[in-house]
Amino acid sequence: MPYQEAFVQLWEQVKESVEEGTFAKLTMAKTIGKPDLKNIFVRPVYSESSFRVLLKYRYRLREMEDKETEMTLEEAKAILQSHLRNPFTSLIVFTTTKDLLFKINKKGAASVTENLPTFQNIVEAERDAI
Repeated sequence: MPYQEAFVQLWEQVKESVEEGTFAKLTMAKTIGKPDLKNIFVRPVYSESSFRVLLKYRYRLREMEDKETEMTLEEAKAILQSHLRNPFTSLIVFTTTKDLLFKINKKGAASVTENLPTFQNIVEAERDAI
């Protein structure tokens, strides 16, 4: 399946986990080459009025400071989509019920593998870090 279609299906599961209150974290990893950007992390920020996420860019060079931005889930989706295959080839969605591993191969096809959950509890992103 082309990775764009697989990502849309994966994102539906992300939204379901948010609605169910089981979303713990999302990590983009495994880059093509050695870009400055090492990882992108998405952590939940729950509030009474809405659900938001803290998106964090982690850089390879220690001299470069990590960047953090609070945003909506849909804003995070657009950013993550823009980084698929350029440079990231894998994404892991952690929920309290299962982990989903999304991988893109060299031909641009994607696969999603379901594993046992890594997290038993949700650790919210710290707002004072924003």
